[in-house]
Amino acid sequence: MPELTTNQKGALAETKIVAAAIELGIHVYRPVGEGGRCDLLFDLNGPLVRVQCKWAAKRGNVLAVPCYSARRTRDGLARRFYTSDEIDAYAAYCRELDQSYFLWMSEVAGRSRVQLRLAPTRNNQLARVHWAKDYEFAATLCRKSLGP
Repeated sequence: MPELTTNQKGALAETKIVAAAIELGIHVYRPVGEGGRCDLLFDLNGPLVRVQCKWAAKRGNVLAVPCYSARRTRDGLARRFYTSDEIDAYAAYCRELDQSYFLWMSEVAGRSRVQLRLAPTRNNQLARVHWAKDYEFAATLCRKSLGP
């Protein structure tokens, strides 16, 4: 697979996330202008959910989902973290697995990165482990209760 630029990764992730949501029967809306803090709106049979799309990088048995935006400035890379006033959830796409994931902001608020486990830890730790399969779109967005 060719190496993608940051902008290409974002565009691909957003496109794949939209497709995954539509396949589940979710109505998806896009903001008209650029520069807002959310990328998409999901209509979950009533509430509109503000969604920020992210590229999930596979690193061994973990998917790393960043919980911030980054811009280059003359002083280097500037990170800006999302708040629950700006978004309700993250949607992440992993190209290596061709899979989309959905994480409610309330579950990951205050974190700079979320790690979703694909396989058990080497020390068999189970506490506070976020299993990737539990955050797949079909597992998360098809639940009877669609709230956080």
